[in-house]
Amino acid sequence: MIKSDNTKVYAYVTLSYWIFMLTDGALRMLVLLHFHLMGLGAIQIAYLFVLYEIAGVITNLLSGWIASKFGLASILYAGLLVQVGVILTLSNFSDVSTDIIYMAQLMLLQGLSGIAKDLVKTSAKSSIKLLSSDNSSKLFKWVTLLTGSKNAIKGFGFFVGATSLGLFSFKGILFCLAFLLFITLVITFPKVMFSLPKGKKNIKFNDIFSRNKNINILSFARIFLFGARDIWFVVAAPLYLYSIGSEVLFETRLSNFLFVGSFMALWVILYGFVQALAPIVLKNYQKNYEHLSTAAFKWGLYAIPLPLILSCLLYFNSNLDTAVIISTILGLFVFGFIFAINSSLHSYLILAFSSKDKVAMDVGFYYSSNALGRLVGTLLSGILYQTGGVSLCLFCTSIFLIFSCFSIKKLTK
Repeated sequence: MIKSDNTKVYAYVTLSYWIFMLTDGALRMLVLLHFHLMGLGAIQIAYLFVLYEIAGVITNLLSGWIASKFGLASILYAGLLVQVGVILTLSNFSDVSTDIIYMAQLMLLQGLSGIAKDLVKTSAKSSIKLLSSDNSSKLFKWVTLLTGSKNAIKGFGFFVGATSLGLFSFKGILFCLAFLLFITLVITFPKVMFSLPKGKKNIKFNDIFSRNKNINILSFARIFLFGARDIWFVVAAPLYLYSIGSEVLFETRLSNFLFVGSFMALWVILYGFVQALAPIVLKNYQKNYEHLSTAAFKWGLYAIPLPLILSCLLYFNSNLDTAVIISTILGLFVFGFIFAINSSLHSYLILAFSSKDKVAMDVGFYYSSNALGRLVGTLLSGILYQTGGVSLCLFCTSIFLIFSCFSIKKLTK
């Protein structure tokens, strides 16, 4: 568990991470729904988030080296400050234009937001390794608690972003988010900045690339795991839900926002809640990382069939029948449960395979693969949805999960 003298420091790090992810979730839904209503199509919206994910790939790769050289606290507060600046600048983009310069500016802001998110994430996830004991069972519990709570809060951010857009102005919501982040920075800075380990001057730049076979395998599997989720989740799900809400279920725009925001929020909150409960679900596998590696392969297999079943259901029932809509939504929640267990196992294994003196770089390298998977998933989400709808997106999700699952089988015992 977290050592007693480090508990307060990690509590402040976690608070910063939570507040950041709340604003990140809200910002994602605000941008997606606001610009969809302003006339942008699925592929154009996907392009808005492309630089966000590209920045994530590069930032995760470099953030471990930066943190190792300058300290974890430095990248935590750099990320918070960048996000404040992004949100305030975005408040000037209430109107929409398809002009290439306008779109490039929006993409650049999303890219900076992606940089901010991954700086904060690398700091928070690396800190738990440095501030905790070496007990594998305890480390697994703390990792799942941090990751699960973060996702639950990001899910709440989705709900806040979607719902508030039906009640308040785009600009006013953004000002509130920026203020919340700034207050968090002011409160936590004195407690954290000088408490986390300082950087090491002898860190070489080429150390950012992992030489650990298991970390490389995990990173490859992570590309396909999160690509599988984001193929249907990022663009396809909210646009699909908004379309069925407006065509079948509701008459007002606010009701549609509530419907989309509630699904996205509840899915991510359930995802986070299950991640936090993963040690209970997997109690028979917690003897050491070898048992948890076996569990990762088995749960990977469990995830493959469901998206394929849902894909067939939607393909052969293209009419917007209420029973099909309900079955699809329930099926996606079941998939969220299985996916959450998989994600928790992967998040634990990366820390288990990392050494304490290189944890920030190992975590950064691993999550750059995560961001690469999200980038591919985001692009495919817009393209596949516009080409073949949600059914095609879910079919490709199963294909990606097959690659992820059988990569995990290659982990060295």
